[in-house]
Amino acid sequence: MFTFPIMAVRKVIARGEEDAAANGGFRNPYYGTRPGEGGKAGFWLVGDEGVYIMSNGKLAEGQKPIVVYSTECHPKGNPDWWDYKRRHFGGDDGIEFIDSDLLIPSFNRDFGATHLRIQLTENDISFSLITR
Repeated sequence: MFTFPIMAVRKVIARGEEDAAANGGFRNPYYGTRPGEGGKAGFWLVGDEGVYIMSNGKLAEGQKPIVVYSTECHPKGNPDWWDYKRRHFGGDDGIEFIDSDLLIPSFNRDFGATHLRIQLTENDISFSLITR
């Protein structure tokens, strides 16, 4: 499982929306292999060198998206990040689009929650809100 501060998740989503408004929409993380998926407000959960979330709005030339690493799988903050990623995300790189409509209503209902926990299984992605 991977944990992210809710305020950081909100910033990633907001930045994606701002970039989309300024630059003509949202990027498709699947490079055309899944047309219509990911072309809306949300973020990408990325397993690469660590596991992180990334804003998904189209970017202007030279602009970079916001990236927020999970607490458990930051390559500079956790010396065991590779083993953790392999165990909970898989050994290969990957990307999953997370629709903001799945999360924002929960964030708005539970003001005491401070973090979003994302858990992956072979077939599912589940979300829970936690307080730290």
